[in-house]
Amino acid sequence: MILSGEEIKAQLGRNIIIDPFDEKGLNPNSYNLTLHHELLVYEDDVLDMRKQHLVRRIVIPEDGLVLEPLRLYLGRTAERTETYGFVPMIEGRSSIGRLGLFVHVTAGFGDVGFQGYWTLEMFAVQPIRIYPGVGICQIFYHEIRGPYRPYASDKYQNNRDIQPSMLFKELMGKPSE
Repeated sequence: MILSGEEIKAQLGRNIIIDPFDEKGLNPNSYNLTLHHELLVYEDDVLDMRKQHLVRRIVIPEDGLVLEPLRLYLGRTAERTETYGFVPMIEGRSSIGRLGLFVHVTAGFGDVGFQGYWTLEMFAVQPIRIYPGVGICQIFYHEIRGPYRPYASDKYQNNRDIQPSMLFKELMGKPSE
């Protein structure tokens, strides 16, 4: 079952933390999270799952930044969230998707117990101008049934910045083919 907007609000400060929280972002069954003012892009042309890659930081100016098509940009939410007893999920907003900007296409499923900022995988199908502080995605919450262990990853838990892939940590020491 998905929590209603009113239930999200009722859970604030207890099982759900959204910081900062602005009631204007509350929807009937979700909350709009906003885009932070920085992005990361990978420096390498070919990304190897077994390697850590160099990234370059880009600041999104107040008058906007045009994203190039066919390029992966990593952003993050301006809001830090914590979730206890619910499964958080994020999806790009439909208004953003209708402009050809895909946000968090493959990794919107969060884990109960996650604490931190959400890293956003952003991909544009054509040039698009983006702005810091825009409502970029929405977070919603599912109830969880049965016993569970809270999320405790050493890769992404309690992050303070945009997180490039750390898959290489799982694959270290495995032979290359």
